[in-house]
Amino acid sequence: MTITRQDELDGLKEIGRVVANTMQAMAQAMEPGMTTAELDEIGAAILEREGAVSAPQFTYDFPGATCISVNEEIAHGIPGTRVIAAGDLVNIDVSASKDGYFADTGATFRVPPVRPALDRLCRDGWRAMQIGIAQVRNGRPLAGIGAAIGKFAQARNYTLIRNLASHGTGRALHEYPAEIATWPNRRDRRRIDRGLVLTVEPFLSTGGLWATDGTDGWTLYSEPRAPVVQYEHTVVATDRGAIVVTLPG
Repeated sequence: MTITRQDELDGLKEIGRVVANTMQAMAQAMEPGMTTAELDEIGAAILEREGAVSAPQFTYDFPGATCISVNEEIAHGIPGTRVIAAGDLVNIDVSASKDGYFADTGATFRVPPVRPALDRLCRDGWRAMQIGIAQVRNGRPLAGIGAAIGKFAQARNYTLIRNLASHGTGRALHEYPAEIATWPNRRDRRRIDRGLVLTVEPFLSTGGLWATDGTDGWTLYSEPRAPVVQYEHTVVATDRGAIVVTLPG
């Protein structure tokens, strides 16, 4: 989607607020002993109360309102009977639509106590996302996002999952531009247009390179196996930089 009017930006900010509030409420409610299904129920109730529709359910018939991935699960985890335990890394990914607008956000949360190396990975995962967002500006190359994130990751001896990319969004969960690399990709010659709506969502790891399918048809795992974190915002490109729309409020 390309934003051309203020009412479009307002609609996008509204669903961005909803998904951000949903994710934060789920994170605050999360505790050891809770199942991922119970955590998903909290998110589903908030989305319903806000008049929003789960995007993965609506678009792909995903078996949950949100995606919840624990430890070795790095994306698209199905909410179910898995019990959250102390020391876990839990990724909560919330995407939804309201009044025809879509927004997508996600973050990896720590269930204390967490090993210092994983705590550092989480902090650097958030920094990697911010570094990518700083590259979003009218006229700049899309590949600049992945180039900047890749430089940061390499300097700190991290790897990036190279088949889980950012994407366009706004009027659908996934739309043009498809597959925006969050790793260096010199072959991409596309440019960022004013008003373009996209996600920035690097998957930072201590050794993982690829996302591989599990047995349930949804959940993805790191190959090679290694801790992975993901942080994601939906943003709008302007002449002055990026407007982040997935902010709580």
